[in-house]
Amino acid sequence: MKMLKLLLLFVILGLGVVTTVMYSGIVDVAADEPHSDFVYWILEETRENSIKKAAENIEVPDLDVPDLLLTGGSDYEFMCSSCHLAPGQTESDMSLGLYPAPPNLTIAAESHKGHEHGDGAQNDRKNFWVIKHGIKASGMPAWGKTHDDQRIWAMVAFIKRLPTLTPEQYQVLTAVD
Repeated sequence: MKMLKLLLLFVILGLGVVTTVMYSGIVDVAADEPHSDFVYWILEETRENSIKKAAENIEVPDLDVPDLLLTGGSDYEFMCSSCHLAPGQTESDMSLGLYPAPPNLTIAAESHKGHEHGDGAQNDRKNFWVIKHGIKASGMPAWGKTHDDQRIWAMVAFIKRLPTLTPEQYQVLTAVD
C-alpha cells in the first residue's frame, strides 16, 4: 500500500511538472533555435526507431525499371528539391529555414544521420514509408494522401540514384515534356 501511495505521488508530481512546462511558455518552439543535444537525441532516436519499425515489412519492388526514374525525377523536382536539394546545390531557402534540417538527398543515404546501418532494401523501405506517411512537426508531408504507391516507389527509385547524378543528368531526368 505504501508503494502504491509513493507511485501515485510521483505520478501527480510528474503531471504537475508537465503541466507547468506546457503552460509556462518556457519551451522555445522557434524553428531557428535548435533543441538541446539531449532533446534532439531523444527526438532523433524516437523518429528513427518508429520509421524502422513501421517500415520493416514493406515489400520493395524492382527499382531498376527505367520509367521509374523519369516519373520519380519529375515528382522529386516539383515536390522535394526545394527542401532536399538537387545535384550541385548545397542549400536553399527552404532547407535553411526548416528545423530539423531536411537531409540533403544528393549525397549518399549512408552518410545521413540515422541511416548508417542497414542494407539498401531497408533504406528503400524507410524512404517509401517516410514519403508516404510524412513526419509530424518536421515539414515532411504525407505524399500518400495524393500519390499512389507506384508513384511513391518511383520517387524512392529516383532518390536511390540521386547521389550519382550530375547536375546535367538531373536536368534531363527531371525535365517535363
